[in-house]
Amino acid sequence: MFPSLCFKFKFQAPYQLKMGVFGLVSGIIVLVSLPFMLLRPKDHRNALFPAAGCRVLGRMLGVTMEVRGLENVDVTHGSVVLMNHQSLLDLCALAYLWPVIGKGTVVSKREILYIPFFGFGAWLWGTLFINRSRKSDSINSLNKESRALKERQCKLMLFPEGTRNSKDTLLPFKKGSFHIAIGSQSPIQPVVISKYYFLDGEKKMFKRGHVIINILPEISTENATRENMNDVIEKTRQIMQTEFTKLSNEVIKCSKTE
Repeated sequence: MFPSLCFKFKFQAPYQLKMGVFGLVSGIIVLVSLPFMLLRPKDHRNALFPAAGCRVLGRMLGVTMEVRGLENVDVTHGSVVLMNHQSLLDLCALAYLWPVIGKGTVVSKREILYIPFFGFGAWLWGTLFINRSRKSDSINSLNKESRALKERQCKLMLFPEGTRNSKDTLLPFKKGSFHIAIGSQSPIQPVVISKYYFLDGEKKMFKRGHVIINILPEISTENATRENMNDVIEKTRQIMQTEFTKLSNEVIKCSKTE
């Protein structure tokens, strides 16, 4: 029994160590940034320094990322940016997107606010925290943010799946982000992150790997209504699923030739 436990620990240690380092160092990066962020609270630019640190941290852990589709970013107007959600490592993907996407604002569950250092830092760079258990509060917060899309040309960044998903098929999309886009008549900007083929929580695997982040062309919501919202949701999901499969196949194929 003892030898088998030792083997299990040795097998799991790289994954646990890397995830532990990622979580700990991410918190330290935010902590070091706090004095500077306090000078201009609730400003999207506050995330630029932590984002730079997170990009370096990702590379130290063996994860490289590239961003494609920069020509599809238009900072002259607001939009609802939708991304697929796989793991805690999505923080690295956000770190690569933040400098190029415009005035980014992330929507997150309220529980994140109570994570030491990170929660306060997220508040300082303008994260919108919603209480999922109180639907009316969530709707009011999202309606307020939808007005900011027009007034301040914000990029409201959300994970429409609503929870982490490491499978090959995207989960059904929640309607909240589409209510915002249609209600404010703002375009939807799909952003697809390739599969983390090198990361598996169940198998306790965290190897070196490469990630492609592709910013796709905007999807217009002009003349869209709540009555045909399901059509907009399905169209967006199909576009993102097709791109997710394509990008994932590309990175997996490249990893096998290394």
